[in-house]
Amino acid sequence: MKNYRVSAENKISLRELDPADRSEFLGDKDQAEAEVKHITRELDDLQERLYAEGKRAMLFVIQAPDTGGKDGTIRHVFGNLNPQGCRVASFKAPSATELAHDYLWRIHAAMPRRGEIGIFNRSHYEDVLVVRVHNLVPREVWEKRYAQINAFEKMLTEEGTTIVKFFLHISKEEQKERLLARVADPTKHWKFNPADLKERALWDEYQRAYEDVLNKTSTAYAPWYVIPANRKWYRNVIVARIAHQTLKDLDPQYPETNIDFSNIAIE
Repeated sequence: MKNYRVSAENKISLRELDPADRSEFLGDKDQAEAEVKHITRELDDLQERLYAEGKRAMLFVIQAPDTGGKDGTIRHVFGNLNPQGCRVASFKAPSATELAHDYLWRIHAAMPRRGEIGIFNRSHYEDVLVVRVHNLVPREVWEKRYAQINAFEKMLTEEGTTIVKFFLHISKEEQKERLLARVADPTKHWKFNPADLKERALWDEYQRAYEDVLNKTSTAYAPWYVIPANRKWYRNVIVARIAHQTLKDLDPQYPETNIDFSNIAIE
């Protein structure tokens, strides 16, 4: 999946990346869904081993424009994981208590414990995205945050948390189709927020903000992957492959015990 990994050496432009690309999987939708089901079974096994080992943690960060597919990705790729060892955190507008602390305070509190897999639906990157686009803080404040976030993630990885970050890349045209689908389907009305239309009007500003995030905070220890997400099934299979390979590379092991099971009798 190296083709989708953002390199610190080669700056990316989202305009040059095709959100409908499918070059890493030439099969059809049914084949992709079958592969995802197979991978999720293996993810379940790897999660159990990570939880039993209890020494390291895994964090998946998922960012996307509105309708980009964050919820769907979590449901299809990570939905089979045991909730005992998996925590999903969703970050919306900060509360008064959260605003009384530094912007990373609520993020640190939501980090997965050792043995857990954490999934962030939006994340600390909102503080260099929404905050920037809506001018919620001065430029000299949010500009410092790229380096602060890199240092924060470096500390987390040195303490035993593996971090992988996904940006779900959709086109403006695809977003329009998904918004229209929500309007047309009564069962999706609950997902429609008129504020999404105001955010859509800021599409270009958000694209520039996302590009800076990807180019300034994709590191060897916490890489970004730009996932073509116009096709939901393709998005799912690529995210599943990367998540699976990352956990497989960690190779978590069941802990050894000094109990002599040969002498145990259960009546």
